Amino acid sequence: MDIVTLLSILFSAASVLFGALYLYLNMAFSYWKNKNIPYLKPTFPFGNLRDLLMREKSMGGAYADIYEKLNGMEFGGVFLGHRPVFIIKGPDMIKNCLLKNFENFHDHGFVFDKKSDPLTGNLFMLDGNKWKNLRSVLSPTFTSGKIKNMFPILVECGQGLKDFFDERAKSKNVVEMKDIVARFTTDVIASCAFGIQCNCLKDPNAEFRQWGRRIVEPSFMDKIVGMLYLLVPSIPIFLKLPLTPRNVCDFFRKVVKETIEFRAKNKVERYDFMQLLIDLMEQKPRHEENEPGLTMDEVTAQVIVFFTGGFETTSTTMSFCLYELAKNKDIQVRLRSEMDAVLSQHCGNITYEAVKEMKYLDTVISETLRKYPPVTFLTRKCNKDWRISGTDLVLEKGVQVVIPVLGLHQDPEYFPDPEKFLPERFSEENKSQRPNYVYLPFGEGPRICIGMRFALIQVKVGLISLLSEYEFQPCEETSDPLTIDPTKFIMTPLEGVWLRVSRRSTA
Repeated sequence: MDIVTLLSILFSAASVLFGALYLYLNMAFSYWKNKNIPYLKPTFPFGNLRDLLMREKSMGGAYADIYEKLNGMEFGGVFLGHRPVFIIKGPDMIKNCLLKNFENFHDHGFVFDKKSDPLTGNLFMLDGNKWKNLRSVLSPTFTSGKIKNMFPILVECGQGLKDFFDERAKSKNVVEMKDIVARFTTDVIASCAFGIQCNCLKDPNAEFRQWGRRIVEPSFMDKIVGMLYLLVPSIPIFLKLPLTPRNVCDFFRKVVKETIEFRAKNKVERYDFMQLLIDLMEQKPRHEENEPGLTMDEVTAQVIVFFTGGFETTSTTMSFCLYELAKNKDIQVRLRSEMDAVLSQHCGNITYEAVKEMKYLDTVISETLRKYPPVTFLTRKCNKDWRISGTDLVLEKGVQVVIPVLGLHQDPEYFPDPEKFLPERFSEENKSQRPNYVYLPFGEGPRICIGMRFALIQVKVGLISLLSEYEFQPCEETSDPLTIDPTKFIMTPLEGVWLRVSRRSTA
């Protein structure tokens, strides 16, 4: 066969495949029209999310753009590739989805294969009764009393953060904050989850820090697998490609196993997350299905999601907060004054009660989470046909639902001048004048983030430890505005957060 004939055959085959794909997508793109649900017109072959699929915008940024394009509408249909996605914008409809009609939307809608990828069986990924049962078992581990028992660990790690900055502040060094606070939060999580002092602040190449980077900075192949799970999950499931990289699974299985064996052998008990999970492993059969206590893989799965969510979301929140405080000196001064006043009533010590008394700190963190929500959108799956509130339209079972959190947080109808950093938005008076369900940094309803209290107390201890001793200012390396990394699931500054740190003025 000569080269011309071969090329002709290949060209014909490609034309047929392209034509078949075009016809298939045209049929798929008629989904919302056939349901009489208003929608944004898709384009071949990306649907409505070209910027996301081409990695030009983050998922949160892409959905925030969709939110804006649906101006004046409470909901609308779009397409992620060929897959229909239902966007919910209106506060009342969001409440229906997350709370009032929760039985219709109780699942996140993530697709995974627990048999080939058992460590995806965590609270965030699970659906239906499996999620409900595990949530009921794990909820007591995040009560205020349990967190208060872990509080001394946070304060100890906060002291390590102070010590790290001590020398750097004397010479007014420029510091990349994102990496430093990620090392602090990794120390906290390693200690609270495993009882392991990994000293990431002293050793940036500590094992836990390396694995933390491995999780949040996936390889090229990991990104491909993640994209396949997003677009056509049947392919990676058929090929048994794990969503959690196997070397990550192996590391955490080893750490969990060794920690449990060490504590059993040496009769060690600690007030930490791992001890709470060990206690759950040893419990009698749980709930009506008569399932046994947590298995080793179930414990490991919860540890991975606790570790990942606990160090990355809190470190980005702390970084963004320090960035805004550096740019807004008046807010930094006011916040430090509150810290001084409260700590002086507690003999200068960071106590659990002292943290609870810092009301302005609450507003500063709330505004940080408004402007930079770590999780920029919420997903739900329609578990059974649902008549859309106030209409005769029906959302079909199986459709993916997205609530664009970043879009809500940037909506000037709810947050005037959304680009400004204004903690007073979260005064009690201002909160009472705003609709519910337009501020969702942790979600809402029964699937609200289970670790919310722990995350907030961790951020507060870290910020108090720093701001009670040091001042932060912009420098030549400080980006303004910050560029958001389009490849990360959690909102992350692309070029880091560079600030100048100095010992606080005594004047």
